[in-house]
Amino acid sequence: MHIEPGYVASAKILAANAAAIALIGSQSVHLLKQPSQIVRSLLAAVFFTLAMQAFHMPVGPSELHFLGAMPLYLSLGFIPTLFGFAMGLLVQGLVFDPADLVHLGINFLSLALPLVLVHASFGRHPGALSAGSIMKRDAAYYAGVTLMVGFWLAIAEVATPLSAWLAFASSYAPLVVIEAVITRVLLQTLGRSQGSTLPRPSLLPGSR
Repeated sequence: MHIEPGYVASAKILAANAAAIALIGSQSVHLLKQPSQIVRSLLAAVFFTLAMQAFHMPVGPSELHFLGAMPLYLSLGFIPTLFGFAMGLLVQGLVFDPADLVHLGINFLSLALPLVLVHASFGRHPGALSAGSIMKRDAAYYAGVTLMVGFWLAIAEVATPLSAWLAFASSYAPLVVIEAVITRVLLQTLGRSQGSTLPRPSLLPGSR
């Protein structure tokens, strides 16, 4: 989901950075209201960073990553996952790949905006977290990520064939299935640790 340096013009990068800062700023109030969310955000950042570094490979114009988005979202909540993405991408840029810092705002929006849409669509009414419902969330999220990558490539200064983007988008299909399985196992484990079959409502995304 990374956009390589040189693809997007400086003015568009600045606009993306402004949008990313606005999104983070608008949600920061929830951290102030609930300090426990800070701890969850740090946990999300650690998990996300490890997940990204555990598996990543170049595919077409971008990179295929294991993101762990739905395990984070459904176990820790919307706000911790959102801030976990921001902190994780920053750590990755500072420690592992400084070139990615150029597109920090772009890469964050590629992950954050699909999360916002999934939260708006599913988060308020989580319902029964069956394997099928988890799969739908995963599919919706990764469809959003690949569309965001397509958007950045469409406005980029470097021409990218549609076939290259399609190859990248299709590469995420196996991860949708794998991540859904991981999410289901994680939720069942959390449920058993709390003496129930699913995590308590406070852990579900509707509560942020």
